[in-house]
Amino acid sequence: MTDRRLWSYKDIAAHIRVQPDTVRSYRKHGLLPSPDHVEGGKPYWYADTIRAWVTARPGNRGRRD
Repeated sequence: MTDRRLWSYKDIAAHIRVQPDTVRSYRKHGLLPSPDHVEGGKPYWYADTIRAWVTARPGNRGRRD
């Protein structure tokens, strides 16, 4: 099952528990995957894209809820 919801910087930040500006910085420094969709100049990513990135990114410590 694929999750086709589009996430903004705010949604990604909430998922990884950081501020939205931190996510913007990740993109600026090439640490975030390319957006899956751009609307009105704003980037969006599919939830599954971000979940895959989170598990593969360096420094992932397997945080618990």
